Amino acid sequence: MNQTMDLQAPSDAVDAIVAALLECRVAASEAGVRRVAPISGGVSCDVYRVDLTDRTVCVKRALPRLRVAAVWEAPVERAAFEVMWLRKAQASGLSVPEVLAWLPERNMFVMQWFDPPAHPVWKQQLLAGTIDTGFAAKVGTALAAIHNATAGDAAVAQDFASDDLFRQLRISPYLDATADAHPDLAGRIGAIAARLAETRIALVHGDVSPKNILHGPQGPVILDAECAWYGDPAFDAAFCLTHLLLKSLQRESSAMLAAFDALAGAWLGVAHWEDPITLSRRTAPLLAALLLARVDGKSPVEYLDDPARDFVRRFARGALASPVGDDVGLATLRRNWSQCMAA
Repeated sequence: MNQTMDLQAPSDAVDAIVAALLECRVAASEAGVRRVAPISGGVSCDVYRVDLTDRTVCVKRALPRLRVAAVWEAPVERAAFEVMWLRKAQASGLSVPEVLAWLPERNMFVMQWFDPPAHPVWKQQLLAGTIDTGFAAKVGTALAAIHNATAGDAAVAQDFASDDLFRQLRISPYLDATADAHPDLAGRIGAIAARLAETRIALVHGDVSPKNILHGPQGPVILDAECAWYGDPAFDAAFCLTHLLLKSLQRESSAMLAAFDALAGAWLGVAHWEDPITLSRRTAPLLAALLLARVDGKSPVEYLDDPARDFVRRFARGALASPVGDDVGLATLRRNWSQCMAA
């Protein structure tokens, strides 16, 4: 994370962070901690920028209840999976924050800080209409890199056997909640959820959203891997591509859809773990379900107005109701979206 608020952190939080930094020897003394500032936008964690005498670091602590309108609780032990994902991703060549210290008893870790001017958040750029298709392609390539590096790896599968956590954080609030909101599609959404839960292929980040990607000078920096799980890599691509479709309703639709094509094409183009046509056809219906989830699940996006939400609802319901839905790949789904927008 790299966006700060001009707020004073609560004194108890400052005390806890200072104690943690002393415990893990990131700070040599209390006097070495110059400033502790909360970071905006945290839904599932408390995140702080900490200015030390010699550097700036980021401290993250998992929350037992997420900051959303619906009741959404999750084990704080998920921080361990995030730390492991960051370390595995870094070893696989991805650009991610370096973990400087891990305090499992506190469900807290310290990581590298990225300077905001040089590392803007991708979501903010997209919503402002700054759309770089080359960068989108790099995101797709980065995702494929971690998926390729871990596909079929029994040791990684054992380390990331976080099935219950992934169900609590992703399947239940997104797919199960959406099935409850659309009972006529419950069977279809339930089948997609079941296939997702049963698929074991590679290491999944679980929250590949533009808000968790920094546009760094050398390419994407991927953050916030607390939903990490050994499962279906289709989820990572579908989750991110969902956001590009949704944002095409807000800004520069043609450029946003070009970014969709670039990310999907780069990811499928270097996917070595399975046939790309099969992968695309499994990803597309999951994407349709996630589109519906982002308007009617437990975590709806905040930037769509009611007419846009109605459009997403109609499109996603139509895509999910199609009897040939599993024969439709990402390119066809995107083309159908464009045609519906034009109409």
